[in-house]
Amino acid sequence: MPGYAGEAFPRPSVKNLPAMKRTVRQAAPTTPRRVRPAATAAAAAGTPPSPILTQSVAEVLGLRPRVCALLERLGIITVHDLLRHFPHRYEDLRGAIPIAQLRSAPHGEEVNVMGEIVRCEHLRLRGPVRAKTTAVLRDGSGEMQAVWFGRPYVASHVHPGLQVFVRGRLNFTLAGASMNVTRYRIVKPGESYRGDLLPVYPQTAGLTSYDLGRLIRTALRYVAQAPDRASLELLPAPLRRQEGFIEAWQALQWIHHPATPEQASRARRRLVFEEFFLLAIEASRRRARRSRQAAPDFSILRTPQVAQACEETLKRALPFVLTRAQQRVIEEIREDLCRPSPMNRLLQGDVGSGKTAVAAAAIVMAAAAGYQSAFMAPTEVLAAQQCARLLGMLGPAGLRGALLVGSLRRSTRDAILRQLRAGDLDLVVGTHAILTEDVGFARLGLAVIDEQHRFGVMQRAALRMKSGPTMPHTLIMTATPIPRTLAQTIYADLDVSLIDELPPGRRPVKTYVRDETAKPKVLAFVRQHAEQGHQAFVICPAIDESERALHSAVEQARVLRETAFAGLPVGLLHGRMTGRQKDEVMKLFAAGYTKILIATTVVEVGVDVPNASIMLVLDAHRFGLAQLHQLRGRVGRSTQQSYCILIAPGGDEVERLRVMARTNDGFVIAEEDLRLRGSGDLAGTRQHGGPQFRLAHLVRDFPVFVRAKRVAEQVIARDPDLRLPEHETLARYLAARDPAAAFVISS
Repeated sequence: MPGYAGEAFPRPSVKNLPAMKRTVRQAAPTTPRRVRPAATAAAAAGTPPSPILTQSVAEVLGLRPRVCALLERLGIITVHDLLRHFPHRYEDLRGAIPIAQLRSAPHGEEVNVMGEIVRCEHLRLRGPVRAKTTAVLRDGSGEMQAVWFGRPYVASHVHPGLQVFVRGRLNFTLAGASMNVTRYRIVKPGESYRGDLLPVYPQTAGLTSYDLGRLIRTALRYVAQAPDRASLELLPAPLRRQEGFIEAWQALQWIHHPATPEQASRARRRLVFEEFFLLAIEASRRRARRSRQAAPDFSILRTPQVAQACEETLKRALPFVLTRAQQRVIEEIREDLCRPSPMNRLLQGDVGSGKTAVAAAAIVMAAAAGYQSAFMAPTEVLAAQQCARLLGMLGPAGLRGALLVGSLRRSTRDAILRQLRAGDLDLVVGTHAILTEDVGFARLGLAVIDEQHRFGVMQRAALRMKSGPTMPHTLIMTATPIPRTLAQTIYADLDVSLIDELPPGRRPVKTYVRDETAKPKVLAFVRQHAEQGHQAFVICPAIDESERALHSAVEQARVLRETAFAGLPVGLLHGRMTGRQKDEVMKLFAAGYTKILIATTVVEVGVDVPNASIMLVLDAHRFGLAQLHQLRGRVGRSTQQSYCILIAPGGDEVERLRVMARTNDGFVIAEEDLRLRGSGDLAGTRQHGGPQFRLAHLVRDFPVFVRAKRVAEQVIARDPDLRLPEHETLARYLAARDPAAAFVISS
């Protein structure tokens, strides 16, 4: 088999063969007309070549747009991305089992066998299978059948007398052991083949693991010949020696083509550290840049008289006594505000923990220092609620504020803008409308961003840029409980405050897990509460009917209006509705007109209806625990007893959901959710400029992150601008990846 016998993997199936051939042709590094190395092209143009890591795969491999689009689905744009598209596992092709020992192997297990073909039969079939090849293998201890389905080309490769290595799933028939071959290799006479560790890559429709392996091998060959291969190395030499790491080039070769598990492990150790180090070094640089920026002068808050006045104002404004956790966080914020560099603090607090009261304290301190505050919320409904709440507390104390949203009349909006520019308003609460160019402040000193993950980095940066020559203090709030491991990684450049107790008098939500048979009784319970004047949410996992979801919002709204909730005002809310439609539905529900709201997870954040006392989640097994906790937080916002009912099929999923019934602590639930489901793409909080881990695991590798963060802080403390020769490659890579980093404070 010229050009194939030495491969440690089989050809793809017939139906994928044309696509594979096209991919390989497009990536072939041996054809000068197809591939023009970037360094050569740049030299011909009279410009210096770009570093290897920032060159596009299209430029280096000569790929067509269709293949580039497929690679982009996997986040692969540059050579750096391709070389760091790591295997998620390896198929172990080492250690062939003697045929006689197959009797003790479990049925259906994947095994490796080496043997000589003593006879074989090739059949052409009708239908999608098209071909079947059956060979009898002998190894001295016994015989077995090896079967290839759907690969007609095998007929020209396999014949009696060949020594062959096969891997596949084991079956037992009356005739003895049989294998459906998934991978095979023809072993040449005299060759001592002991097997390989074959990488298996995350793939996408139209681009298989086999195709990706070919592209990665091509990129590795290209880089091996590149004159600036040293630009692969992002870790400074002193750091590599200190940590005992292999070089980047060696690590990339070993992670993609390890000879032993030990090589793969050493490569992974180095590359995981590098991923965490790059995250931590960027966070440390942002911290360093922020410390050099001028902040609004809040030093007057250190004056005992002013501090006492702020405390008295807050006591009069709040209709309740602050918890110890709230008092601790307010003191942390006060210390930040008095520093010469801008505050950049993340305030975590479980649902109902009193984050708005803490924000009110920060706004009072800003007003006492003579500065304005901007409070940004993700929806008009939530902005209106927060504005009413804040002005209800702070208005009697003399603070002036206004609501600025997109639906305001032009005359009203213009009047608010004039007041802002003149300094007649201490506070503006709004949505993205605050970010428009015509919105200006006389003295913006504090930016409060609620439910921060609903806003992009550039939106948050735009709000900060409205303070003129200084950078405003920023308080970012989130009600999504984030485990310590995740918070320290995602928000590595923020100071994190935690409100870890609920206000006194708040009654915990009672949570129950029920199976599908209990649904009629649960619906009757919901109706009974609605008739008594309370309100309820009914959450569905999908908008329309689908195979994945048993319940859809549109269908349930139609059915329940006619059956269980007949005669009651029932609303429908989902993501395909326009912003105006969503706001109308929520206004009716918040006003108490709609008794039951059937919705998707669009109500997860930004809805505050104290009269809602029931959260019913259908197909609860479709949701993560942290998401269910957020949904549960929509009820229990008053002194009345509230309920969360989770309906799901039986089995293991019910046991997972019982965590919700055992605890109301969002941080315990978030830790369990992270353990069960993994981190995903940073739990959905990744934004522009933030890293996406390809190899590191936030839970398993957290000690490595702690070490990498400590080392990164030491590097930046010694060389804040990365100007030392040993940091040159790292600095060039970071600049190429994020040229606007100087304007990005928080990822």
